[in-house]
Formats: sequence, C-alpha cells, structure tokens
Amino acid sequence: MCESVVREKLKLLPDSPGVYIMLGEDGTVIYVGKARVLKNRVRQYFHSSEKPYKVQAMVEAIRDFSYIVTPSEVDALALENTLIKKYKPKYNILLKDDKTYPYIKVHTREEFPHISVTRRVKKDGRYFGPFMGGVSCKEIVDVAAKVYNIRTCSVAISEKPKRPCLNHHLGRCLAPCAHAVTKEEYAARVEKTLAFLGGDYEEAEAILGEKMAKLAEEEQFELALDYRNKMRMLSKLAERRITSMPRDVDADIWAYASNGIYAAISLLVTRRGVMNGSVNFSLDEGAGERAESFTSFLTQYYANKPIPHEIVLEEPFDDDLFIAYCRQKEGRGVEITRPKFGIRRELLDMGRRNAAEYLEKSVSMVAHKNDMTVRACERLKTLLGLKKYPKRIECYDISNISGVDKVGSMVVFTDGEADKYEYRRFRIKTVEGANDFASMQEVLERRLGKLGTDEEERFARPQLIVLDGGRGQLTAVKEIFDRMEICDIDLIALAKQEEEVYTLFSETPIRLDRRDYALKVLQRVRDEAHRFAITYFRNLHSKRNLASVLEEIEGVGSKKRAALLDKFGTIDKIMRADEEELAKTEGIGHGLAARIRNYFDEL
Repeated sequence: MCESVVREKLKLLPDSPGVYIMLGEDGTVIYVGKARVLKNRVRQYFHSSEKPYKVQAMVEAIRDFSYIVTPSEVDALALENTLIKKYKPKYNILLKDDKTYPYIKVHTREEFPHISVTRRVKKDGRYFGPFMGGVSCKEIVDVAAKVYNIRTCSVAISEKPKRPCLNHHLGRCLAPCAHAVTKEEYAARVEKTLAFLGGDYEEAEAILGEKMAKLAEEEQFELALDYRNKMRMLSKLAERRITSMPRDVDADIWAYASNGIYAAISLLVTRRGVMNGSVNFSLDEGAGERAESFTSFLTQYYANKPIPHEIVLEEPFDDDLFIAYCRQKEGRGVEITRPKFGIRRELLDMGRRNAAEYLEKSVSMVAHKNDMTVRACERLKTLLGLKKYPKRIECYDISNISGVDKVGSMVVFTDGEADKYEYRRFRIKTVEGANDFASMQEVLERRLGKLGTDEEERFARPQLIVLDGGRGQLTAVKEIFDRMEICDIDLIALAKQEEEVYTLFSETPIRLDRRDYALKVLQRVRDEAHRFAITYFRNLHSKRNLASVLEEIEGVGSKKRAALLDKFGTIDKIMRADEEELAKTEGIGHGLAARIRNYFDEL
C-alpha cells in the first residue's frame, strides 16, 4: 500500500478504543494490538522516530491495516486475545503449547458429592489446583478415597438402592448408591475431604499410618507398602507449604527474562499457602511495548483458566485494565502486587532466576524450533513453488478395515506447529466399501464447502492442503477443486514409501532431501493426520465390538442397541445401570430392562 493511502487512512482513525490489525503480504495478519485511543496508537507506528528492531521490522512489513472499534478498552483487550488466537500473528507474543493443568474437583452440587480429576474449570463445584511439577492428582484423589471414603464414581444416586461396587468392599467408598450411609455422615466426610485438599494433611497422615500399621500386623505387606508411599507423598506436599504465606492466599508469581530477541516467562503457583508447582514459557519478543505485550500474554494465559485472587510481578503492566478485565470475566477484581521484601519478594526472585536460567537453556532450542517450523514453511514455499507462505497447513487421511467404520481426519499446523484445537474428524457417509479415493473426495468436499460461508469464521481458509497418499489421491481431490473452482489453495500429496511429493504442476514427483526441515514438517503433518484418523477409527470400532455384547440378549435388536449406547455411552455404564434406568431408554420397557439386568447379573 502506498504511503499516500496510508496517510489518508490514518486521518480516518477514530478517537475510540479498539483493536488494530496490521496486514502484510497477501493480506496476512502480522500483528494485532489494542488501543485506548486508536488514532493515537496506530499513528505512532508510522512516525519517523527511532524504533526497536522488532517494531521496525514489523512496520516495514506492513502493507495495510484495519481496525475494529469497541465499547471500551476492556472489550478491546478481550477481542485482541480472540484475534491473536485466531490469526497467530508473527509479531505478537504468542502463548504456544498452552497446556491445561489438572485440578481436583469436588462435585458439591450433588447430594452425595464425588471427587474427580479434571482439566476444565466451571462454576459448578469446588476446585483445587492447578497441580504441576510432579504432583499427581490421581494419587491425592486415591488418598481421599482411602482415608475419607468419598466416592470417585459419577453413578446417579436413585431412590432404589444399588448393589455396592468393589470400592465399597475395599473400604474406599461409603456406598451412598446402596443407601449404606446417611446424608449427614457423608456430608461430614466431604467437609474433611475439602479441608484435606485445602492443605490440612495431618489427619490424613495419621489415618494412613494407623491403617499401614494394621496391615503390617496382618502381614499384608504389599498393601502396607502402598500406604507408606501415600504417606511419603503427603510429606512431600507438606514440604511445599510456605510457612510465612497466609493459608488463605491464592497467588500466581510471574517473572520475565529477555535478551532482546527471545524471552522466557516463569510462573510459580501458590494455593492456600502451598507451592503447587511452576512452569516456564519460551517465546519470541513481540513488537509491542513491554507493558502491552505482558498484559496481552497474561490475558491469553487466563482466557480459559480461573484467575487467582493475587498476581505478583514487577514487569510493566496495565494494572487497571487487567483488573477491569478480571471483573468482566470472573465477576471480581484481582490484587496486583509488586513486593519489595518479604516472602513474595523471595518467590519473585526465585521466579526471575528460573526465567533467566530457562532463557539461557532455551535460546538454542527456540532457534532450532524456528528452523523446524516457520523457516521450514518458508522453504516449502520456495522448494515447491507454492502460491503463498503456508501459514495454515491442513492434512487429510482416511482409515478403515475392509470398508467398515470409514473415517477421515483433518489436522491443522499453523506456522509449522500442530494446532490441535483446529483438528476435525469426519465419519464417511456416502461411500460404499473400501474406496479411499471417493472417501477423500467426500471429506474434502464437506470441508471446502464451508469456504465462502458464515462457517469460514470457524474454519479458516488454508494456504496448503496435504493428502496422505500419492498421485491417485491428488487426482481425486483435484476434481473437487475444479468443481468448486478453488484456485488460491495449493494442493500436494505425500507418498509414504519413498516420501515423494506429488504436485499439480508436474507429472514427476519431487524428492526433497531427507534431512531437509521442509520435508520433516510435511512428515510431521502427514504422520499426525494418520495418528488422528487411526485413533478415531479405533474408538468407533471398539464401540461397535462393545455393542456386539448386547446382541446376545434376546429382544435387543440393532435399534435398541443403538438407543442404549446413545443414552449410556459405554457398555460398562449399561452393565451398571439398574432396571429403572434401563427402562427409561427409548424402546426398552420394564420387561426387556429386567431381562437385560438379569443377563448382566449372571455374567
């Protein structure tokens, strides 16, 4: 875009909060930022003043820009986070490989709450965590079951008592499903469990010690050893307690280290005065100001996680904006602390040392990762003569056995890295028998049919489509491209045996050097599509095999088997269901429900 057009667009910028989007070659989004006043913020980039290297590189790559006006700066911050996740711009600080850490959940909304491990936090119970750095949630849940006999299953508690399961006989559950415990007694155990999960380990250790001693006296040494290991695990948890940190404090401590090109961020998590663990992030320095970038990073991190009551840091940060964001997201504020001394200062210094050490170790790792991802994609464009830089690569594979349970997979790589939130599965609907070419055509026609529709917002247009196969798959999908008049997406196929790349512009396949990162990124994409397809196929196939168990019951035909599996999900849940629950299934009356129940009781 010429400078005169830029100047004219700059004049039209409003005095409003919003998000600005910088565009590079081919309209690619290269940076997303938010602004309190769009006019002032965007104009800064085009002033002739001296700029940091990263900012100057980004400005030189700008070919156009657009903006979205928002009602407030808080809305702009939330929209910025959404757009960064969507476009993954080159010059933003990106939270890559954002893992979800486990929480322990007590389902307090239930009449007889059960306890479980989850990675998704909702406002429907009491959550403890996140746990990271070697802490096993399953071990903690196991202790709660052994000490307080809280149930770990999600079986519905009905008016009609069920038969107690094995956990009750092993002394791990009070069996509320069998009406073996009163509501008041169970509630008291839940309260003790909540205190235990909150960090009060003394009672649990004492009970485990008593049980271990009793088992040792009875010469059940293997079980006694298990209890001893549980006690050691609790001792390690107790050692994580920060004695000078109040028990009611939930705080995340954030530290930052940078060498001007790469950066590292260290997070220490404390909950109820206990150190739950730490995690480090390595990333490229963004083109935004430090305060702007750090605020954006934390917004990305907390987008799908609960925000603690306190955040400890010393980096430049937009405190008021982030507090307003927390009020909008959580319905409450957050305390931003910049300690000068005390335990918080000590933890912050520990985080800074962690970040600096991680940065030193990760510089070569990040550089190697760039070679394997972004630079590999750039080489693909050159070596294969692609129309555009393949920022979004989609790869497809088909899986079946003799035409049974045919499935297709779509995996997505963004800038050479797996983008698992974008993966999709397809169950083949129209193809008879084992016809991989026709199945691939169906999958691509269904996927490409979303382009140019409202659904393109959720299924972004790829720059490159890779097929797991050879010339046959390529020719089959080329027919779909021609029929749908798609000419702006590159299409190739990768044959596994010789690792040859088939293209539309040559009858001769291209052989890339087996050591070339360009080939390695294609192999990663292809292998991931194959893995994803096989996993889906096995799930469907195993479900089909489980359904065959029901075929042995007189009166349970294909429709009734499907209805049972649709209602209960697994054969295990069907086997555990009582007669009343079975009878509520569509097409299953009380007579057939009794027959099903008797069949499983006699197994």
